[in-house]
Parts: sequence; structure tokens; C-alpha cells
Amino acid sequence: MTELNERLSAGPAGAVLANTGAGSREVLTWARIGRRLQPLFVPAVILIGWELAVRSGAVPSGLLSSPAGIATGLWFWAFGTAGSGMNAYSGTLIANIFNSGERVAEGYALAICLGVPGGLMIGFNRGFARTLDPLIQAMRPIPITAWMPVSLTLFGVGAASAISLIALGAFYPIVVNSVMGARDINRQLVRAALMMGATPRQIMLRVIVPSALPAIFVGLRLGAGVAWTAVVIAEMVAVKSGLGYVLWDAYYIGRMEIVLGDMAVIGLLGFLSDRLILAVERRVLHWKNDNSR
Repeated sequence: MTELNERLSAGPAGAVLANTGAGSREVLTWARIGRRLQPLFVPAVILIGWELAVRSGAVPSGLLSSPAGIATGLWFWAFGTAGSGMNAYSGTLIANIFNSGERVAEGYALAICLGVPGGLMIGFNRGFARTLDPLIQAMRPIPITAWMPVSLTLFGVGAASAISLIALGAFYPIVVNSVMGARDINRQLVRAALMMGATPRQIMLRVIVPSALPAIFVGLRLGAGVAWTAVVIAEMVAVKSGLGYVLWDAYYIGRMEIVLGDMAVIGLLGFLSDRLILAVERRVLHWKNDNSR
């Protein structure tokens, strides 16, 4: 049998098998590349159609800038000489990203510090649920824009007002998902921990929190998206810097390429934030990923 295998490998049949293996590897490689590029297909079609529509005159360029015009505007916004000519936005993109990112990070961190512990306590303790849950559910439908006059009255025009609105917007999805995570835990685990003499603190840290983490991370991802939405709303009124301020100011003076470029930057930052949280989730919840295989 071994001799037969050696002859097949050395003869034409072996060459055919080797070529088949190489072809399969090549097909698999192209399949992987196709899967990686698949998310770019629809955006590419939209951008190409958009560019052709503007160039053909079907869409007036003064009404809606083309993707090429937006890319040019973003280039000068990022790398142009600050204050050059009539372009007030040249060279200010990085500074505006930093300003908005700092406000988002501070408001988001505040929302996590309040939303996760509060949600866990409401979800696990009936007394906290009866006291706080009706208030949260009543306030949750109020839009962020409705809180803007209150925030400006309390904190004035400045970063504190913007941060408070961001924290408020991100708080609700975080606290609601934390509540659901705490309520959905297996009560048998809690009873087993009590029988083994665990203290309430140990039950919270070693039973409730690990069991609720999948739902908490869902809330964190939703909260991050709301935080980037809230920063735009807050910066339109509360501060004079950041991506939200530039978006409104550029619209006011008719710089649509800056408006659309600003929207693209905000979308990209939101996407990167979500990917970062997802990476942390995969690392923290590696036990969940291992069990799902």
C-alpha cells in the first residue's frame, strides 16, 4: 500500500492531486479576500453613483457636494494651513476631533459609572427597583434636545454643559441593559453562593456581574453611539469648538463639503468606538466565545 501511494505521488496522478490542492488554496484565499471586501461593496456603489450624479448635473453641486469635493474639503480641513485665505477650517480637523472626543470620553465614563452600578442594583434588588425604576422609565423618553435649556441654565455655555448632555444620553441604554442583565441571571447560582456562605458583596462581584456582562456590553455599545449623537447636539449650542460646532457653522455659511465630511468623520469615530468596545468584550467574555464554538 505504501509503495502504491509513493508511485501515485511520483506519477501524473500525484501532480494532478498537487495541482488540485494548490487550486483549492487559491480559491480559499480569494474567498477570504472577497469576504473582507464585501462590507465595502454597497458603500462603493453609493459613492460611485453619487459622484456620477453630481458630475452629470442630475444633482446640483451647490446643493450636494460630490464625494471628490468632500474628500478635498476633508484634506484641507485636516492638513491645510490654519487660518489661510478665506478657509476658516483649514488645519483644524485634528483639534476638533480631540475636543469632541474628550467630551465624549468624559460624558461616556460618567454614564458608565452611574448606569452600570445603578442598573445592577435595580435589577437585583426589589427595593431599588420600586424606588428608581419608575423614575428612570419616566425620564427616558425625554429627548436630549429637551434637556439643553436645563443644562445651559445649570452649567452655562461651556464644556460642562456638553458633557452633562452626553452623559445623560448614554446613561439610559447603559442602565436599562444593566437592569436586564441583572434580572436575567440564573437564581440557582445565587442560591448556591448563599449556601456556600458568600456575602452580598461577593455575590454581586462574583455571580451577578459576570452573569450580567453580556447585557452590559450591549448597553455600552448602544451608549457609545448615543454619546456621539449627543456631542453633535450639545456642541451646536453649548460650546464653540468640536465637530458639532463645525457642522452647524459650516451649514450656516453654505460649506456643504465640510458638513458632509464632518458627518463622515463622526460616523467613522462612532464605528471605531464600537469596534474598540467589541474588542474589549471579546477579551473579557472569552469564556462565552469558547462555549459557543
